[in-house]
Amino acid sequence: MWFQKEIRLPAVKRGFHLITDLLVAQLPELESINTGLAHVFIKHTSASLTINEDADPTVREDFERHFNHMVPENQPYYRHTLEGPDDMPAHLKAAILGTSVTVPITKGQLNLGTWQGIYLCEHRNHASKRMVVVTLQGA
Repeated sequence: MWFQKEIRLPAVKRGFHLITDLLVAQLPELESINTGLAHVFIKHTSASLTINEDADPTVREDFERHFNHMVPENQPYYRHTLEGPDDMPAHLKAAILGTSVTVPITKGQLNLGTWQGIYLCEHRNHASKRMVVVTLQGA
């Protein structure tokens, strides 16, 4: 079985946001898959996806601080600045983290680790709603 769906995520402030429950709520088709894979792809170049700690919100805050330190705004060597000082750093952060995650499906549920969740990594100060494409495969 193959299933694919586009999901519009709500606009969020810059930072790292858990979206696992939001995705699962939009995917009742998961329940019909005993063994399979869920592939989540974000259709943007200034936001990204990753999987990490889902229990302690300070982890997400530390992610934001670290990436802002690692990829600072207003660097004199940036040429792609037409959309503001957060634009080029957002593209770089998205390239580092990536545009997709893949999660096993087991007995109708995402088979994440005990402390794992899927993050929307929003790298823009004034981003709009984001779109993800979720592809489910399994039997």
